[in-house]
Amino acid sequence: MEKKDIDWGNLSFAYMETSYSYVCNYRNGAWEEGGLTEDHTVTMSECAGILHYCQEVFEGLKAYTTENGDIVCFRPDMNAKRMADSARRLVMPEFPEDKFVEAVKMVVEANKEWVPPYGSGASLYIRPYMFATGVVIGVKPADEYQFRILVTPVGPYFKGDKEAITITVADYDRAAPRGTGDIKAGLNYAMSLHPYEEAHKNGYSENLYLDSQTRTYVEETGGANVLFVDKEGNLVVPQSFTNSILPSITRRSLVTVAKDILGMNVIERPVKFEEVANGDFVECGLCGTAAVISPVGCIETADVHVEFPDGTENAGPVMSKLRSTLTDIQRCKIEGPEGWVCKIC
Repeated sequence: MEKKDIDWGNLSFAYMETSYSYVCNYRNGAWEEGGLTEDHTVTMSECAGILHYCQEVFEGLKAYTTENGDIVCFRPDMNAKRMADSARRLVMPEFPEDKFVEAVKMVVEANKEWVPPYGSGASLYIRPYMFATGVVIGVKPADEYQFRILVTPVGPYFKGDKEAITITVADYDRAAPRGTGDIKAGLNYAMSLHPYEEAHKNGYSENLYLDSQTRTYVEETGGANVLFVDKEGNLVVPQSFTNSILPSITRRSLVTVAKDILGMNVIERPVKFEEVANGDFVECGLCGTAAVISPVGCIETADVHVEFPDGTENAGPVMSKLRSTLTDIQRCKIEGPEGWVCKIC
């Protein structure tokens, strides 16, 4: 199989139309068969529920080419479950989890020439999403929905993905206590766009959000969960006491890697920003499907300048080891826990 003629090593994290997408409609109380399409446009009524009341959820995962030429993806069953959880919260029909995994396999195999080659540093980003297509004018759930998957080859989320970035603390809140912060819905990301643009204008790569109830605890950034390493070498994973942090599949996988493969001590607990400001941590990273782990060298506010001494310029030793171990598992260079890697073709 020949790959597309693309400069794989210089891909940005941007959309590129590929050969096929997947589409399936929910009508009359049931999901239809679904299948591949070469039509990458979406047509709906001007009164579709998504346009007025934001019933939409999505996922993100990646496919990779391994050293022996296989194409695999990472834990699609976890994405299927999380999308079902998100859909329930927004009163949307759950897309069957087994059907989700089969749809991912179908669309990736159909686009196999778009999966970047082994060693390129790129991957095929897979974006499943579901939205309300049914007509709604009063405030209520729609009765028709569409589930789609698009795929696109991408490079690193942050340029120079091993170089440490500088982030700031947002003056805004990402999610309300006991709200929708723990689901993957577009409405949560829309809320972060204005502060994201402000951060960029001021020279920062991302925003760190604090809990909106007390504004004292670390939650997450606009697109990733946060990890710290303390002075004793423990991996410290912030928890939310208001249940408003997205349950990142990458974060949960890294916790397992740290505990069971690297033998690290992992502490999952609420983390006060005061601890960060006081210099209690020597490394910091942002983790998620798009970024895997992006090292953070510095966090700045109007009153605080915090550098992480073991990773000020580049990824520190712990973040580097976590990232390389997880990516080696994803690309089948080393064996990971059973069921983590799903072979497609």
